[in-house]
Amino acid sequence: MQDKPTTEALNRSEFLRSLGLSSAALMAFYCMGTLTSCSSSKSDPAPATIPTTNPGTGTGTTTTTGFTGNADPTKGTINFTLDLSTTTYSGLKTEGGFVSVGGIVVADVKGGKLVAIGRICTHQQGELSYRLATNDFQCNLHGGLYNTDGSVKESPPVQGVKSYKATLSGTILTVIE
Repeated sequence: MQDKPTTEALNRSEFLRSLGLSSAALMAFYCMGTLTSCSSSKSDPAPATIPTTNPGTGTGTTTTTGFTGNADPTKGTINFTLDLSTTTYSGLKTEGGFVSVGGIVVADVKGGKLVAIGRICTHQQGELSYRLATNDFQCNLHGGLYNTDGSVKESPPVQGVKSYKATLSGTILTVIE
């Protein structure tokens, strides 16, 4: 005679214990956020690694130093800060400096004003970079031009990019929708 398999429900802790994980290991998993979070705030995630472009050089680096918040329009409302006292973003203290952070390009435009617009061209998704000499943003694919408010300056794009509010307080730049 064969034994019938039992279908007994296990909760997550019981399942992990059955795998041989100790209570200490379980707590480590819980508090690291792997299973559930010990954090008291759901709106304060650790910043993701954000691809950035060094101001004025066009060379890429990957960093999170000096960045907090969300700079990816596909992940919700744009709301982030940059610490301009860090070397990553210090170029924004110089007229003509710019940096791409997630889906946004931030520039210190003529007159020392900080502006933030969407970094992807609406024509064929090229990347925008700031040009101090002409005080505009240029697409790297087909040369489309955007004004500092995100509106189209010269085709091929026919639609502007989104503009964001950039506010400087001390060395902290806040960019919001």
